[in-house]
Amino acid sequence: MNILVTGGAGFIGSTVVDEYIRLGHRVFVVDDESTGCKRNVHPKADYKKLDICHRPSLVRFLKNKKIDVLNHHAAQIDVRRSVSDPQYDARINIMGLLNLLEIAREKKVKKVLFSASGGTAYGDCQKAAKEGDRECPLSPYGVSKLASEKYIETYSSLYGMKYTIFRYGNVYGPRQDPHGEAGVVAIFSKNLIKRKRSKIYGSGKQTRDFVFVEDVARANSLALGRGHNGIFNIGTGIETSVYGLYQRMARIVGYSESPIYQKARSGELKRSFVSIVKAKQKLNWAPRVKLNEGLKKTIQYFSTSSSKGHFN
Repeated sequence: MNILVTGGAGFIGSTVVDEYIRLGHRVFVVDDESTGCKRNVHPKADYKKLDICHRPSLVRFLKNKKIDVLNHHAAQIDVRRSVSDPQYDARINIMGLLNLLEIAREKKVKKVLFSASGGTAYGDCQKAAKEGDRECPLSPYGVSKLASEKYIETYSSLYGMKYTIFRYGNVYGPRQDPHGEAGVVAIFSKNLIKRKRSKIYGSGKQTRDFVFVEDVARANSLALGRGHNGIFNIGTGIETSVYGLYQRMARIVGYSESPIYQKARSGELKRSFVSIVKAKQKLNWAPRVKLNEGLKKTIQYFSTSSSKGHFN
C-alpha cells in the first residue's frame, strides 16, 4: 500500500512509519517538526517538512502520488496551550484535518486512520472506559479531537471513505519528548538518568493506562485491513498510579530519592483507563509489552540519547 503519515517525525507517528516500512509498504511522511524531529524518520520514507494547515504545500508534495491510506497523527497536543489559545488549537487540529480530508477525497483515498485520546474523550473514569461511553472532553484540545472524529465519520458517510479512529491510553516509549508538557514516562526517564528528583503533582494516586508505542504501531498496521468504520480504544485496561510508575522506574535505575510533591494541577484527571475488549475482538489486537519491559526499553533509549546529547 501507499500510505501518507502526517506527524511522521513525531514520537508515535515515526514508530508507525517504522512498522509500515517493516511490512513492505511505501510511506510518505509530512511533519512541521514543531515537536517531531527529522532524525526520527525512517530513511526509506519519502519525507517532506511542511505544515498541514498550508494546503498548497500539501497539494504540491502529493501531486502525482497515489495514496491508499491517510494515517493522521499530526496534531497540536498541548492541553494547556489549547486552553490559553483555543483558536490556535482549532486551526491545527480541525482546519489541518479538513485540508487532509479534502485532499483524501480528491485523491480517492480508501481509508483514513486517526489518532485521538481516551483520556480527553472520556474524562474521569470509575471503570475502564468503553467506546460507547458518553464523551466528556474537558479542554479545547479534547473538543477539537472529538470534533475531528465527527468530521471523519461525516466524510465517510458522504464520500465512502473507510476509517478507523483510535483512542489511545497514555502512550510511552522511545522518542517521546521529555520537554514541556510531555508524557510523564519521558520526564521521569530524563530526571532519573540525570539522578535528579522528579516532581509529582498532587498525591501521585491519580491513575493512567500506559501503553507501549510499539504496541500502538501494531494496532495501526492491523487497522489497514480491519476495523473499518469503527472507534477503538488502544491501551492495556490496567490502571497504574503516577507514584507507582515512579517507583517502578526508580527501581530500574537504582535511584532511592523520593519525588517532590507539588500542588495538583487544575483539571487533572484522577482516574483514566480504557477497555480494550473491542480492539481484541475486531482488530485481533492486544498489547504484548508489559509495563516493566517497556519502561526498561524507554529508559535505555533515553540513556543512549543523553550520551549523544539529544536532550539536555
